[in-house]
Amino acid sequence: MARPTLDPQQQPATNHTRLEISCLCPVLRVSARARSTSLSKTMPSSSNIIEHGQATTDNDASGGGGDRGGDRDGKKNHNKYRRDKPWDTPDVDHWQITPWDESNGDALPGGRLLEESSFATLFPKYREKYLREVWPLVTRALDGHRIACELNLVEGSMTVRTTRKTGDPYIILKARDLIKLLARSIPAPQALKILNDDYHCDIIKIGGLVRNKERFVKRRQRLIGPDGATLKALELLTQCYILVQGNTVSVMGSHKGIKRARTVILECMRNIHPVYNIKRLMIMRELEKDPKLKDESWERFLPTFKKKNVQTKKPRQLIEERQKRVAAARKQLSGEGGGDNEAAAASAGTKKKKKSYTPFPPVQLPSKIDMQLDSGEYFLTERERKSRKLAEKQSASREKTEEKRRAREMEFVHPSLLGGDARGANNGNNNDGRGGSNAADGKRAGGDDVQRLVNKFANKGRVAGKKRKSSDNGDSAGIGSDMIAGFDITKKKKDKKGTK
Repeated sequence: MARPTLDPQQQPATNHTRLEISCLCPVLRVSARARSTSLSKTMPSSSNIIEHGQATTDNDASGGGGDRGGDRDGKKNHNKYRRDKPWDTPDVDHWQITPWDESNGDALPGGRLLEESSFATLFPKYREKYLREVWPLVTRALDGHRIACELNLVEGSMTVRTTRKTGDPYIILKARDLIKLLARSIPAPQALKILNDDYHCDIIKIGGLVRNKERFVKRRQRLIGPDGATLKALELLTQCYILVQGNTVSVMGSHKGIKRARTVILECMRNIHPVYNIKRLMIMRELEKDPKLKDESWERFLPTFKKKNVQTKKPRQLIEERQKRVAAARKQLSGEGGGDNEAAAASAGTKKKKKSYTPFPPVQLPSKIDMQLDSGEYFLTERERKSRKLAEKQSASREKTEEKRRAREMEFVHPSLLGGDARGANNGNNNDGRGGSNAADGKRAGGDDVQRLVNKFANKGRVAGKKRKSSDNGDSAGIGSDMIAGFDITKKKKDKKGTK
């Protein structure tokens, strides 16, 4: 920021800057009041101001002059009226930073500050050891600007204040920034650069920008990058020193670089990756080298990245897409004929019938306690419940065993003995649907059952390595006689052995 000299005619624009700074502390207000008094003595008369700027008599005649002001056409413009100042000339650079140099005559009115200004800040416990080591270096640097400093290890605070020998009124604000940077874990050699006029600092608070702590840690790490690559690239492009520490980010550099770095850091916390802004900064650095594009807009050269809100697919959509893919694959494998019908059936199966809207909620299903109340089980003891469940389980087991026993016994009953029930049951399963009235169908069904029983007994009567010879004739009477004959032969053999 500009430092004024004693002569207000040489650098009049910097006095307004000093007036703004004077609001920060009472010392600066006193110095600004003295400076404004000296400035009023050297200011030209009001007639000269009117003569340099716009004549008010003509505007008053046209109804738009006086202190309320007017433009060239005599129309009132209360919002944009500004009197011309004698130092508003093109040869004055209002952004030029002039250092405070007492050898060139820079001095305060009265030779010293009338009141003492001081700033203090706390530092964390882990910084105590480092600050004790570097505090002599900080003291020597501040003594060169006639600023007193104090390190209080009991309270954990650092304090800077002006003295009677302090000549530069703005150096106390630089000392305030110095102790803030030291408290934010910035090394002392780097923090002492803030005392120069070319360096400025900004401490950006990022702790409250993200509610979720895990998300905040991920975005903060994204700002640093792998092995600090992203942070290093940002430092090279902005010409600033950046340190990420806890819930704050400390930036040191020029006003332009600090503004760019602040934009990148805040957008990173808003889930915009720093690589996009780094690309923009790289293009802007190349455009700054071209003098032809100095006064033109660079929007046509800079990339624009739009945030896409990609909605996640629901499980139902995934199932429908998978069914469509299966139907398409079946269609390709089956060809043009049946594949179309299968694909149409698959697609038709995926469609759900539209339910009719009812404003009433569905009926609530009974809970487990409701079911126990209905059955009376709720009022039983735990032992009675277990015995009841065991009895139900045993009864179900007995019923199932009885069913299987009856099914096994039915295999030994001849179909002719079952009567018309078996024939009717067999005929009922036929496709013609004529019932049990046809006798031929009943005989055919009976013959099939006989053949099934014969095959079953033949398999059971096998001896190791031998098979019972079955007759080619399917007549049940012949088979029965063979079985009886075989039974008589074995009986005769047994009798002969017994008689011997």
